[in-house]
Formats: sequence, structure tokens, C-alpha cells
Amino acid sequence: MTSSTSLLATLPGQYYTDPAIFALEQSRIFGSRWLAVARASDVDRPGRYRTIEVGGESVLLVRGRDGGLRAFFNVCRHRGARLCTEADGEARRSLQCPYHAWTYGFDGKLVAAPNLTNMPDVDRSAYGLVPVHLREWLGYAWICLADEPPSFEETVRDAVTGRLGDPAAIGSWQLDELRVGRRISYDVKANWKLIVENFMECYHCATIHPELTEVLPEFAQGYAAQYYVGHGAEFGPEIEGFTVDGAAGFDRLGGVDPGRDRRYYAITINPQVFLNLVPDHVIFHRMLPISAERTLVECDWLYSKEVVASGKDVSRSVELFHRVNQQDFDACERCQPAMSSRIYAHGGVLVPSEHHLGAFHSWVLDALA
Repeated sequence: MTSSTSLLATLPGQYYTDPAIFALEQSRIFGSRWLAVARASDVDRPGRYRTIEVGGESVLLVRGRDGGLRAFFNVCRHRGARLCTEADGEARRSLQCPYHAWTYGFDGKLVAAPNLTNMPDVDRSAYGLVPVHLREWLGYAWICLADEPPSFEETVRDAVTGRLGDPAAIGSWQLDELRVGRRISYDVKANWKLIVENFMECYHCATIHPELTEVLPEFAQGYAAQYYVGHGAEFGPEIEGFTVDGAAGFDRLGGVDPGRDRRYYAITINPQVFLNLVPDHVIFHRMLPISAERTLVECDWLYSKEVVASGKDVSRSVELFHRVNQQDFDACERCQPAMSSRIYAHGGVLVPSEHHLGAFHSWVLDALA
């Protein structure tokens, strides 16, 4: 039996409660890394927009007249008023500040302002909206607030490749072509790192996930799919699909090969994306921390466009992971109060099947250093 002295320690409790540490994370992690913030199809026509609060900033995602997707800081260049205050909406012709009516095109250019022709010192080209770095991948808009973002390939794509073991593997699920069949938002009263840690390990699966371990029996042994590069947890012998009752789901997605026809793959893309791959659909989580003790999680269930267009009932597959989410988030909320206990001042321990969480803790500490 492994002695307690050989177990790795978790992060100390203050890393889950201290507002100062949270503020540092907002700056050095969420303010400087690539983040998935919206499904590109959510902003599907010129003038459609979404606003996102992340890294201490408000970001405006808008579709241009040329069909391109752009991101800007949601800050008027005149006196700093927010241009858009709703979570999503649609502007008809332009983006106009409600304070002094400075007006911007969907490309961010300053196009009008009261008495602008009488103000020769105001250079329109110099006072457009400030852009935010944006990439589109897997059907999602990814942004980075940093002046000089890290390599998207090395920090995002490589995380997927490192899990699946093959750069081309993710293309099998054709995420760009999928449609949102269901979206559920969760307001979790727990630190974002507790949620990441929970998703990465399966030591808890036999305890709190009866439906999941019925479908994926090997999870009852405590080893998460992410513990092994390239490994997908296999469905139980009597299981027909990734559904709450194990009944058949939908036809296998077109690019998924027969070798992955009865397997589940889970991927974490630091700091805020969880990707779950099964033969007939994909479950995509993205987190946005609100405070040291509160995190919003938006979860999309993605299906083929034929399944969504036909109005087929997706409730059985949604219900399986919705229950998993509720069970996980309840567990995280149960842990959060103890993070401020003196008993957890030096943290807890990681059992051997959780040792890969130590790499996540090191990643956090390196980012904050």
C-alpha cells in the first residue's frame, strides 16, 4: 500500500478562496490564454452580437457585413461607456454608444459622432474599437485578451492532440458541421479549479455517477479516460448508446471510424474547456469564472445537422451528461466551503489515479509565477 508520505499534495485551500489569487488568475490566465467563448453559429448574421465577461474585461463578439466574425473590447473610445449591455442581441446598421452616440461599424471603425465634422483633432482611424485576438476552431470562437497571445497551435490544438494521440483524430467528429441540439447553463458555487480537477479524474465516478458507470463500466475502477493518451473508455457489453438508459442513440457521425464506435473520449483544454466525444454526438463545456467561489458553465450538446433539423428527440443523451454535470457540480459545491477551513490550509492529497491532476496544479502555479 502506498504510504501517505508519497502522495502528492493538492493546492493549498487559499488558491480556491483568496480574491487576490483570483484577481491574479484573471490577469495571468484568463486574461492571457485562448478561451472558447461562443459557438460561432450563435452570431450567425451581420449585426448579431454576444458579450462575454472574462479576464476582468467585457468583450464584444460581432458578425460583420462581410460575414467575418470579430471581437472587440466592449468599451467606447470616447468616455469608456459599454456599447452593448445585453448578453446577446442584434444591431441593425451599426454599434452606437448610448452615452454620446459615438457610432462604430461592425468592423470596429469609428463612422460617426455628434459634431464630428467640427472636431478636426478626432482622427476616425485612430479611435475605432480595440480588437481582441480571435480564432475559429471546432465551430467555436476562441479569443485571447493578451497583446501578444500564445501560440494557438501549442496551447489549444496540442492539448487535443496530446490527449487523442493523433493530430488528425479530432477531425473525425466534424465539429465545425455539428449543430447545437441543447444548451444548458449552470451557475456553480465553486472555484473554477475545483471544476477542472473534478472533470479530469474519475476516482469519484463509482461514488456519485451511477448512470455514467453503467454505460462506461471501467470508470468504476477509478481511472479517468484522460489518464491514458489515446484511450477511449469502452461502452458496457449491453450498452447500445451514450444515453441515460443505455439505449441506442443516433447514427455514428460520418467521420468517426468503427474503432471508435463504442468509446468515450474526454479532453481538457486549459483553462476552461471540457470536450466529450462519443460516436453520435459531442458535449462541449466552457467555463467563465465570476469570482473565487462562483463559476458559470455553459454546456452544448452537438449533433449532426440532420438530427437537429429533423427535430429528433435528444433528451436521453442530454439527460445522461446533464445528470453527470449536476452530480459533479454538487460535489464541487460541497468542497468549496472546506477550502477556507484551517484543516485545508496546506491542501489535501492526490491518490495515485489522480496524479495527473498534479500537472494541472503545476500549470496553474507556473502561470501565476
